[in-house]
Formats: sequence, structure tokens, C-alpha cells
Amino acid sequence: MKRRNLLVLASASSLLAACGFQLRQAPKFAFSSIYIAVDSPVGRELKRSIASGDAVTVIDKGAITAAQVVLDVVTEQREKVVVGLNASGQVREFQLRTRFKFKLRTPQGKELIPETELLQQRDISFNESAVLAKEAEEGLMYRDMQTDIVQQLMRRLAAVKTI
Repeated sequence: MKRRNLLVLASASSLLAACGFQLRQAPKFAFSSIYIAVDSPVGRELKRSIASGDAVTVIDKGAITAAQVVLDVVTEQREKVVVGLNASGQVREFQLRTRFKFKLRTPQGKELIPETELLQQRDISFNESAVLAKEAEEGLMYRDMQTDIVQQLMRRLAAVKTI
């Protein structure tokens, strides 16, 4: 019985390897330095994510011409919209949204990624008897959306093949 289980496990792992399955790796960028023109929670997390790799240097303020590419943030916006009310008109559900609009260019002005908007949204219920808990949950949801936007942005930056 053990031999059969071992055989099944070995054949399943060889089939999985043969299909081209591979874990997601750190992105490879076509540039070696970037200037990020924003100082916000998303911008700080993006700077940390890019700097955590070995290949790309994040250029600080004032040295924009030393960077190979410039990430311009057009807008970054958080929204909270009421989407559900009860019979007495009290809020029962909100929709949280985070919008991030950016473009990527060279310091000389050549556009690499045109103006693009990333949007994340989450629904959250509301209960007036648990206001503090719901406020903490809202903060966690905004942080989760921020992380998702940074990951999408990293994939889009990695999609740039030439400068």
C-alpha cells in the first residue's frame, strides 16, 4: 500500500512539473533605476517592494535625471460609498474603493505606459453596535486593497520590455 501511494505521488509530481507549473518569482524589470514621484501609503509600499529586489534602485528626490524611468502618479484616491440601507434608513453596507492612476515615462518624456487607472473595491457591512471593530476592519480592507494595487503595478512595470 505504501509503495502504491509513493508511486501515485511521484507520478502526480512529474505530471505537475511537465505541465509547466512554476511558482511566481520576483519580476524582472527592463530598467535599473526608477524615480517614484509620490509620497503616500501606496507609494511607500511600492518603493519597498521595488527596493527589496536586487536589480532596481529607487532614486530619491532631486535626482530625477539619474533615473532611467519615472513613475508619475496622477491620482490616488480612497472612496467610501453607501450601498445598502435598512427599512429605517440606517446604513447597513458600504463599498470601499481605492483608485490609483499612473503613467510611466523616461526623464526625457518618452511614454512607456500611458495613463492607466487601477481600481480595487470591497464591500463591508456596518453595524452601529460594533463601530470600533468595523473601523478596524475598514482599515484592514484598505491595506489589503493597497497591497493588491502594488502587486498589479509591479506586474505592469515588469511588462515593459524596452526603454
